[in-house]
Amino acid sequence: MSLVELIALADERGLAASGLACLDRCVPLLGGDDDDVLRPLWTSLVDGEAWGERVEKARADLGEPGDSDADVGSTSGASPDDQAAFLVRRMLATVPLDSSLDVLRAWADACSVAALRIHELLDIAADGTSSVEARREGRTDGMSPLVAAELRRQIAILELLADRGAGGLRLVLGQSTEGRRVLRAVVSRRARGRA
Repeated sequence: MSLVELIALADERGLAASGLACLDRCVPLLGGDDDDVLRPLWTSLVDGEAWGERVEKARADLGEPGDSDADVGSTSGASPDDQAAFLVRRMLATVPLDSSLDVLRAWADACSVAALRIHELLDIAADGTSSVEARREGRTDGMSPLVAAELRRQIAILELLADRGAGGLRLVLGQSTEGRRVLRAVVSRRARGRA
């Protein structure tokens, strides 16, 4: 199944975990080295408690977007790094406090698109001619390596959750942690290249 089809079939926990995993992998773009800042939200997916409170704490810990961040999303002249950071901030700002199926599906879908776009922005091999939507629908010819790996991760996470339910969350967290390491290495390489 394509990523779009998997998102359409996912339940509330699967959608929340999928969106959270996309955000978790992209957190290195917000600076800082705290890999556990979103851990309480993962705990909420297991115990079903305090989701809203933990969302607000994560937002506070990661910092609210500044006025300049609001401009980046509509500015085509912004650097790829700034555009990517804007997309991460938007994922964080839109984490739903409501756990209804429709709200979570819209958020998970937006996070999926944003995470793929972030990987495309940061991938030196990306040619910029592909459509993230086409990739999500299964048209993957000529995909750059970083985007291909992110797409595979998103699909694997939704498949794990569909097969194992809450029991798959530990494996999902492992997939997300590995993706975060990869993106952190990309960010570090890009910073060294600018130095």
